Amino acid sequence: MKYQAKRATKSDKCEDMSAILLSDAVLRTLPCHRNGFSGKQNCHNLVFDHKWHPMAVIHKTFPKKKRKSLYASAWPSRSRLVVCSSMGGDSGEDFTNFFDDGDGPSGKSKVLEIGENELLATRESLSEARKREEAIEKERDKLLEELARSEAKQQEYMATIMHDKELAVAELEAAKALFHQKLQESVEEKFNLESQLVLAKQDALELAVQVEKLAEIAFQQATSHILEDAQLRVAAAETSAAEAACQIEEQIRSATEGTILSIVKQSRDAIEKALAVAQAAGDYTAKAMAAFTDDLNPVEEIVSIKSKNVKLQNALTDLESQLLGSKNEIGRLKLELEQTLQRANAYELQVYNAEKQLLEFQESTRKAAHQQEEEVRVLLEKMKKDSADRRKAASKAFKVELETIKAALEAAKEAAHSKDEAYMRRCEALQRSLKAAEATSETWRRRAEVAESLLLKQVPLSEGEEDAIYVVNGGRIDLLMDDDSQKWKLLSDGPRREIPDWMTRQIRSICPKFPPRKIGLSEARLSKFKTLELPKPDEVWSIAQEKTKEGDTFVEHVMEKEIIEKKRKALERALQRKTVKWQITPEETKLEPGTGTGREIVFQGFNWESWRRQWYLELAPKAADLSRCGITAVWFPPPTESVAPQGYMPSDLYNLNSAYGSQEELKYCIEEMHNQDLLALGDVVLNHRCAHKQSPNGVWNIFGGRLAWGPEAIVCDDPNFQGSGNPSSGDIFHAAPNIDHSQDFVRRDIKEWLNWLRNDIGFDGWRLDFVRGFSGGYVKEYVEASNPAFAIGEYWDSLAYEGGNLCYNQDAHRQRIVNWINATGGTSSAFDVTTKGILHSALHNQYWRLIDPQGKPTGVMGWWPSRAVTFLENHDTGSTQGHWPFPREKLMQGYAYILTHPGTPVVFYDHFYDFGIRDIITELIEARRRSGIHCRSPIKIYHAHNDGYVAKIGDTLVVKLGQFDWNPSKEVDLDGSWQKFVDKGMDYQLWLRQ
Repeated sequence: MKYQAKRATKSDKCEDMSAILLSDAVLRTLPCHRNGFSGKQNCHNLVFDHKWHPMAVIHKTFPKKKRKSLYASAWPSRSRLVVCSSMGGDSGEDFTNFFDDGDGPSGKSKVLEIGENELLATRESLSEARKREEAIEKERDKLLEELARSEAKQQEYMATIMHDKELAVAELEAAKALFHQKLQESVEEKFNLESQLVLAKQDALELAVQVEKLAEIAFQQATSHILEDAQLRVAAAETSAAEAACQIEEQIRSATEGTILSIVKQSRDAIEKALAVAQAAGDYTAKAMAAFTDDLNPVEEIVSIKSKNVKLQNALTDLESQLLGSKNEIGRLKLELEQTLQRANAYELQVYNAEKQLLEFQESTRKAAHQQEEEVRVLLEKMKKDSADRRKAASKAFKVELETIKAALEAAKEAAHSKDEAYMRRCEALQRSLKAAEATSETWRRRAEVAESLLLKQVPLSEGEEDAIYVVNGGRIDLLMDDDSQKWKLLSDGPRREIPDWMTRQIRSICPKFPPRKIGLSEARLSKFKTLELPKPDEVWSIAQEKTKEGDTFVEHVMEKEIIEKKRKALERALQRKTVKWQITPEETKLEPGTGTGREIVFQGFNWESWRRQWYLELAPKAADLSRCGITAVWFPPPTESVAPQGYMPSDLYNLNSAYGSQEELKYCIEEMHNQDLLALGDVVLNHRCAHKQSPNGVWNIFGGRLAWGPEAIVCDDPNFQGSGNPSSGDIFHAAPNIDHSQDFVRRDIKEWLNWLRNDIGFDGWRLDFVRGFSGGYVKEYVEASNPAFAIGEYWDSLAYEGGNLCYNQDAHRQRIVNWINATGGTSSAFDVTTKGILHSALHNQYWRLIDPQGKPTGVMGWWPSRAVTFLENHDTGSTQGHWPFPREKLMQGYAYILTHPGTPVVFYDHFYDFGIRDIITELIEARRRSGIHCRSPIKIYHAHNDGYVAKIGDTLVVKLGQFDWNPSKEVDLDGSWQKFVDKGMDYQLWLRQ
């Protein structure tokens, strides 16, 4: 043929040629040739023909006069089906036109003479076509094998999906079983609690009845004893009064009778004497008359008569005097009689008063009995009300707990349901991908069958498809892509589950390399050629569009598992908190600034040299360790800007960029403490503040920053800074201006600053520095305004010494600290400096110092334990300052004392992390926790002498200090079974009640 010669002689026409001549039932693919001029690679097209004899394929650029058609005389004229794939560089290139030349006469055949060379060429072409047919057969077999492998891989994927689904269902069933078990346990616990509540109610009622009976019996006994005693006293008083009256009457009667008898006797004697004298005078007169008459000498007689008359007068005078004495005696007796009558009246009045008092006592006893009955009735009503409140609270708490459990179960069910839905969506997506893959395989199978049928001349073409040209997806399969494609990553990494490394390596090892796309998809759609409509990639891998979005429940398996695990742990923590809540007594839940929860253990988180490092960043990682060891609160260093790097000479209170770190680092450190459920206590200096500027007098008393105060904020009796405020309410701190807290604006600014530290920075409580400098009433106002969880005041005063030795009686010292706590209204606790000072001497075989005459501890702990904060050392007494260091060899004994006794103990940073006794302190904290010791625990001291110290704290812990050979079995008054918990030999030993 002429066109064959032209193709052989003109290679540049190869770019324009679009078809070749094929024999019947031959699928021929011409090889690719490289254009010598442009260097482009051009591939010939696939031509399918089902004629038995060669056909003329005419290029569109040939003129019509050069077109020739080949017909066989016996051959019918019919159309041909051509499948062409264009892979040229430009989409606008001309495609080859194929057509039949039907100019031959109908029903006749024209015979074309064929030369010998052309026949040989035809035979070679035929053999070449047969070879290509065999190659196509092999390629078809290879495709079928790949299809079989693809189906096997699909089955493997399907099996894996089913296995994952079974695992998910099994996990879901296990989770459901676990939650049902938890629910059953919760229901059983509910029944147990209800039964316990009923028993407790019955016990309370029985106890109330017993209390009422005992009160009635005690009241009757007390009343009967009192009445009997009163009656006996009244009878005794009446008897004594009657006896006294009888005695007085008898004395009066005897005295009167004796007096009268003596007077009568004396009168009789006097009358008899007078009669005798008168008779003698008569006789003498008779004798005188006789003598006169007998001429006797009358002068002698007259003299004798005068003498006798004088004697008679003397006798009369004596008689008168005796009569006067008798009268006086009678008057005295009358006076005594009157006094006796007065005494009798007084006794009668006493008897009347006794009767009146008896009546009043009976009335008061009756009233007291009535009041006691009323109090008992009120107490019973209160007990009933408390019991009802407890029952309601328990019921409410149980309902809340049940609701929490239900919510947790609902959340778990929702998570399981979401997980199930996620798995179902995954399965559906994989099923869609499998269906798409099956559809793709079916399409390729149909294409193979079409090709095979075309080769074997089995499938007839419809009229509309006779002259159609099919282009496969723009000239190549879109599923075949390079390594940079996101779809290939999806193919290699899998849809949503982890693929084993060996499978990933295998997938990456078979990654094909394909030439770049020649024709764009948009251009292919605009072309006039029909497509085979192969499945699109998004149809094959529709799961690629399933991406995790915010709020989407379709999440990865690992994330779902983590969420379920987190919810399970949250449920367990909630149940644990509820369980612990049932065991906490009302005393334990009491929260006030002076005591915190009552179970605080404070850790001083710095020393005097901490400012030299980035302390906040160094302290934050220790929060988890402190929480594990039992610490509940961490005492931070002073946070404000300070003239001294340690922070105790503050200047601008709102500037928290200090030597310990920046404000952000401080907030980060506090947040770490809160994450571990630790309180953050800020060290606030309220007594003094350093000024920023000098006054015109050259005195530093002008403050700057946000709180720009002047001299009016400084006390007037500060000798160094010329303050114009009121006198100080405490001691003067001479190193800096002392703040006048009596000024309203000062207190207002301080309260705002404390609330800023609480709300914006995150502090939970305060350590108040140098509280001796101002009144405790201002501390009460600051505490009530800022509402801290815990507050501690530093009231450091000197102990009493005598001759260089510590005095035994330190009541005056602890009384000063108690007075300051009382001035704060109990809103703040205080460091028990008294106990620290006593321990210095007591632990050197002077343990008798640890008990006062009342049998209590000798420090503030013995008088007000809930407000006593016990410690051994701090940044002032120890560290590099060492003002008052605790004996290092006695540290373990010291901590054994303060961590087992009431009050709030403080652990110093150096001791915990630098002295190598961290485990010992942790062990003592654990003993305190197990025995339930708190700041108000009762204490009973059994022994305190030179050899040792023994005390029972609460009901469950006994501690022994010193070399005293003792154990609980040796103590008669110590009942119960005790187990040794800590044994440090001669230093200390602890026992816990079993």
